[in-house]
Amino acid sequence: MNRDLTSGPVVRSMLRFAAPMILGNLLQQCYNIADTLIVGRVLGSDALAAVGSAFTLMTFLTSILLGLCMGSGAVFSIRYGRRDEGGLKEGVCASFALIAGLSVVLNIAAFACLDAIRFFLKVSDENVWTLMREYLAVIFCGIAATFLYNYFASFLRAVGNSVVPLIFLAVSAALNIALDLYFVLVLGSGAAGAAAATVIAQYVSGIGLAAYALVRCPELRGLWKYRRIRWCCIREIAGFSVLTCVQQSVMNLGILMVQGLVNSFGPTVMAAFAAAVKIDAFAYMPVQDFGNAFSTFIAQNYGAGKAERIRRGLKGAVVTALVFSAVISLAVWIFAGPLMKLFVEAEESGVIAQGVRYLRIEGAFYGGIGCLFLLYGLYRAMERPGMSVVLTIISLGTRVVLAYKLSAVPALGVAGIWWSIPIGWFLADAVGAGYYLLRRRQLF
Repeated sequence: MNRDLTSGPVVRSMLRFAAPMILGNLLQQCYNIADTLIVGRVLGSDALAAVGSAFTLMTFLTSILLGLCMGSGAVFSIRYGRRDEGGLKEGVCASFALIAGLSVVLNIAAFACLDAIRFFLKVSDENVWTLMREYLAVIFCGIAATFLYNYFASFLRAVGNSVVPLIFLAVSAALNIALDLYFVLVLGSGAAGAAAATVIAQYVSGIGLAAYALVRCPELRGLWKYRRIRWCCIREIAGFSVLTCVQQSVMNLGILMVQGLVNSFGPTVMAAFAAAVKIDAFAYMPVQDFGNAFSTFIAQNYGAGKAERIRRGLKGAVVTALVFSAVISLAVWIFAGPLMKLFVEAEESGVIAQGVRYLRIEGAFYGGIGCLFLLYGLYRAMERPGMSVVLTIISLGTRVVLAYKLSAVPALGVAGIWWSIPIGWFLADAVGAGYYLLRRRQLF
């Protein structure tokens, strides 16, 4: 099921490769939404606020591992494009040791800092914090599973296989929803039960995908020969992985800082943000996955030295992302109200109104984030992950600064936070596109 992206129709190849990734993450978002929906409907708005804030924190923590895995995946794609089998295997050994060690450190730090999280996220309501702490104490146990799934999914996608990660994710999604219903509705386990359902599903997909890759992939056979890893290989892997990790971490740290500001507006805004962010992530997630598929396409062709194919791929990808984003923006604008009512009872009019306001401000500008995902993928694939970090800092730095400044304006209030997000996207797009136009002859 491995796909060679260095030949064949350009846009069609990217779309075929992206389709299983998009479908897989749609499933993942479905079980994230199932958590939120079940918690909001069964346990109430306080539990929804608690789980929503916890989800933002977990997104930040797992983004560290995701960034490391994505950076390693870029190296794998380049070596696969060059047909460097030995270099690919050596890179797999080096990156696995590096990221596995960091995941252990991250897990220990998460538990050690559990009680300090309340002050960082500005959770003042005692009931919300109690529920949030129960949820986090369980969900942190799934960090190792998150590493396993994302590492082996990144490897398989790097060699052109986006189907198998989808299959394991589908099983995990179905299991998570079933366990959610059982733990929360049948056993009455509350927020901790919802977390346990997620952790169990994560281990099923993580261990299952790891076992599949090690048994079925010829690129992973004979790894025992690479017990001694050259320092130059470790340095290359670390350079890609750490910079991509910094990019993902900065992006989600900015979101986490915004979450703290949102929390200062009270449980109603917290609950609205928790639901609206899930809808938001579901809406633009396909274009994010298309950006990841585009990155693999660029990396394989960069490794193969096919500059003209890269240029054609970039043009086709931009058009595809903009058309898709325009359609989704229109849909979110029209259905913002009914979408919010999926998560909260109709009587929660304040929560619904704030969620609709968020979705109609941010959702109108999905084209900005669509192009930004392509720029991230382009620079990561062409051995310039530092530029992806720069764009992330511009986007998130603008968002955080403007969120605090604009929300202090009486006429805007919390809406100032919502407006800061698309402004950050478009500023980063302008810088990324300008850099490409100035340096395109040096990039190829």
